[in-house]
Amino acid sequence: IDAENTLSNVRANALIFKSLTYKTSLMDSSEHNRYSRQIKLPQVGERGQERLLRSHALIIGMGGLGSPVALYLASAGIGSMTISDFDRVDDSNLQRQIIHTEAAIGELKATSARASIAQINPRCNVSVIDYELDGKELIECIQSVDIVLDCTDNFPSRFQINDACFATGTPLVSGAAIRWEGQIATFNPRDSESPCYRCLYPDTGVESATCAMEGVIAPIVGVIGTLQALEALNVILQTGEGLSGRVLAFDGIAMEWQSIVLKRNQDCPTCSSRTQFI
Repeated sequence: IDAENTLSNVRANALIFKSLTYKTSLMDSSEHNRYSRQIKLPQVGERGQERLLRSHALIIGMGGLGSPVALYLASAGIGSMTISDFDRVDDSNLQRQIIHTEAAIGELKATSARASIAQINPRCNVSVIDYELDGKELIECIQSVDIVLDCTDNFPSRFQINDACFATGTPLVSGAAIRWEGQIATFNPRDSESPCYRCLYPDTGVESATCAMEGVIAPIVGVIGTLQALEALNVILQTGEGLSGRVLAFDGIAMEWQSIVLKRNQDCPTCSSRTQFI
């Protein structure tokens, strides 16, 4: 894998889509028809739909959460998407990772996901990163997108992604699911009152349970992943505050939601002295 060329392609695709902002309209008649139900919404309209078409989302993790995130963002009309995952499809994934099929067993998840996205919306421009992003490469990749969706399943990755998003001023929608429960939150460096992931989990040495260890009921990742996609649309369309400053937790057995207020930690090593982004 030529990592430098892959990131160059991601940046090039971002520039292409940003250049489209100078066109009077991005939609032809077929796209108007495709997105007509969204365009009818006052929070979207034609201008909002074109904003989605100009937007570039980075999805890290093409597993249970990343599957519905990618499919729904593509179907909603996100114009450009970078998907990152270095793992391969295994038959144990198919119980919940709905973007992959039995025919894709053994394939790289990023490659399998791109093929499924093309079936949903071939006009969505998809870049693939099939190796682990970290350090400078992670920051460079996040700098080139409008929003990041963390669909990973471990704390080290979540902390790295959070730090990179706050270093670059990029909104982050974070999700997690295991057993019968899940949670979702938005961390926005452009909001001076927004906390970050380290405000929620200040102990970076904490060990996370995994679905392989604890198990997971299949639809729970669909519930949380679908909400991540919806929240990403909220952020891009600027429909309101959404989940900034809150954690939304779901109990799949009791079928209950809990909204937890999360205040910014003034001593947080990541966001206490954040750069002010316009």
